[in-house]
Amino acid sequence: MANHSPFFKATRISAAVAICIASNAWAQQNPTEITIIDKLPSQISGFGDVSTRELPFSTTTITNNTLQDIGARRVSDALRLDASVSDSYNSPAYWDMLSVRGFTLDNRYNYRREGMPISAETMIPMDNKERIELLKGTSGIQAGTSAPGGLVNYVVKRAPTNAEQKIRNITMSYGEGNNRLVAADLGGRFGNIAEFGYRFNVAHEDLNPYIKDTTGHRDLVALAMDWRLKPGTVIDFEFEQSHREQIGVNAYSVLGTGDPATAKLPAPVDPRINLTRQPWSVPGVFDAMTGTVRLRQSLANDWQWTTQLGRQHLHANDRLAWASGSSPITNMFDAQGNFDLYDWRSENEHRYADVLSTELAGSVKLGSLKHDLSFNVMRQRMLTQTPLTQPSNLIGSGNVFSLQVTPCTLGSGCDASYSGTNLTEYASEFGAKDRIHLTDLTSAWLGLRYNRIDRSSINTNGTEAVRDERSITTPWIGLSHKLTPVVTAYASYGEGVESAVVPNKPLTFSNPGQPLPTLRSKQQEIGVKGQTTQSAWQVTWFDITRPTTTDVNQIRQIDGEAHHRGLELSGNTAAIRQWNLGAGYTWLDAQRQNSTLATDLNGQRPINVPAYILRASAEYKFSSIPGLRSGLRLSREGERNVTEHGEVKLPAWTTLGASTHYDTKVNNVASTWTLAIENLADKQYWRESPAQYDHYYLYPGAPRTLRASVQFRL
Repeated sequence: MANHSPFFKATRISAAVAICIASNAWAQQNPTEITIIDKLPSQISGFGDVSTRELPFSTTTITNNTLQDIGARRVSDALRLDASVSDSYNSPAYWDMLSVRGFTLDNRYNYRREGMPISAETMIPMDNKERIELLKGTSGIQAGTSAPGGLVNYVVKRAPTNAEQKIRNITMSYGEGNNRLVAADLGGRFGNIAEFGYRFNVAHEDLNPYIKDTTGHRDLVALAMDWRLKPGTVIDFEFEQSHREQIGVNAYSVLGTGDPATAKLPAPVDPRINLTRQPWSVPGVFDAMTGTVRLRQSLANDWQWTTQLGRQHLHANDRLAWASGSSPITNMFDAQGNFDLYDWRSENEHRYADVLSTELAGSVKLGSLKHDLSFNVMRQRMLTQTPLTQPSNLIGSGNVFSLQVTPCTLGSGCDASYSGTNLTEYASEFGAKDRIHLTDLTSAWLGLRYNRIDRSSINTNGTEAVRDERSITTPWIGLSHKLTPVVTAYASYGEGVESAVVPNKPLTFSNPGQPLPTLRSKQQEIGVKGQTTQSAWQVTWFDITRPTTTDVNQIRQIDGEAHHRGLELSGNTAAIRQWNLGAGYTWLDAQRQNSTLATDLNGQRPINVPAYILRASAEYKFSSIPGLRSGLRLSREGERNVTEHGEVKLPAWTTLGASTHYDTKVNNVASTWTLAIENLADKQYWRESPAQYDHYYLYPGAPRTLRASVQFRL
């Protein structure tokens, strides 16, 4: 498709400038300079570069090689490799929403970039990401407030540490309908002693996926640099700016009269149809600017002081032709498949996240015990600014079977608009962590985080102001023991917190805007894990409780808990001849308990939480054709509830994908060629069944799709 984006013009200019700068730097570089080894520690665990085998909790890391192999364009593409992760109202043309261990991650509080809090209420590109890290379970050890389930951290690509290494990669990809991508990745070092390093990424993709009439495009410019000021002193910064615009995609729904007990699950539909696409539809637009600046200073006795400043600015024109209910039914389509069609447009939304953090980390010996200590202080500001009004006009009615729209009769209440809501939040956090080496084999892990929050909201018309001030402390404790040099057993207990306020809707609630007691989630986890140079495995049992709410007589209040417990099994090995095998399985027992106001929900599984998840992969390297490898990847998710009492259930589904990668040289240029097919059997199925905005939704799974790509390493 043609591209008329001024952003892309800037992208091409920036790429040309960067190549010129890089060429000049390479010309000046002294090829005999020494190698500089100075990588940043892992951020997601909070314990530096401690091996994942030693940590007393579960983590997953998706590396850049894997991201490249699977053609990941969004975080859901990557994390769906993990058997504890599933979709949670994850629209194909909107920002990612994921569930970990059965809990939906909060896009405002459960995401990090370089260890710094960011808002994930935007489309975050993968082209400049070195890896994706996932800390599973309650995240109070790392976050002042966040939903349980897990914490996601994006780590960006950085300059090579070797003064002689140069990165000049060009990637081209075609697939998932008619999507076309071209991207460049440049990196190197320059200066008299190679004290400067850079990593520059630029990408453009024409979006024309398998879903018809869902076209758009996206662009990315990203630069990461480091400056070794002197031995022991390093300044880093990472900057990225992205733009994405695309026609939105609406979900389907169950069919019925509004009573979940009589609702019906329709047969899976053709996923290539954009249900609500209209001639007047306009694309949603998402712009994001995110940057961090960091000073790292080595101190005496191997102590390290790190100070970081993070800044994020998101701009969105949130637009969608969306289907909901069929008047007077509001929670589902009617029995004949009819729905009401609305035009939602929230123009010129702005979101800001500013973070300043400083940390001191090192080791001391107290008596006969060694302590690995870290102390962190962070100040954070988050702002959301929405338009004065957000039109959501009733356009008419449609039908899932005919895809024809009957226009709304003028004068019958077609037009509607709502005031926006502006949010302001300030948070001050202090955290302390200690790893106590009790013996050479046994360690105790302690953590404590104090958080002071001040949150306020007000409608854009100046009404219904709410303020929430409170202090929150979350503890965490763990114990690990090495059974062998490569096998560790552990147990841990942690808490996470969320602050909740009743929505400020006087027509819906009789206690609008009332701050609720702190929602304190608790997790116990026990596990055994092992790791060698060619294999890794883990067995984990977890148990999480989280307070939940019930609305009775227009009053929202704390009422019972969500109780999720489960078993996670995972392993991979490359030790069997030419095979690389991997698998993960999560069994999840999730249910509502101890409710006194909605006792009928006690014992019920939450909506859209599968009973189990299985991921498996097998890849074979052909010894007769060096560089050629082919593999299969299987995904299966178990049955889940579509309605609160399970009157409607989503059947289990299974998909199979295949890929072939060939590493070779073309005119003495190293390259990797990839051909991949998803959903080999072209199976039609319902992928997920989220309940949002008092409505039951259904998202179809993707059809058989083809992806072809090539990367040249110049």
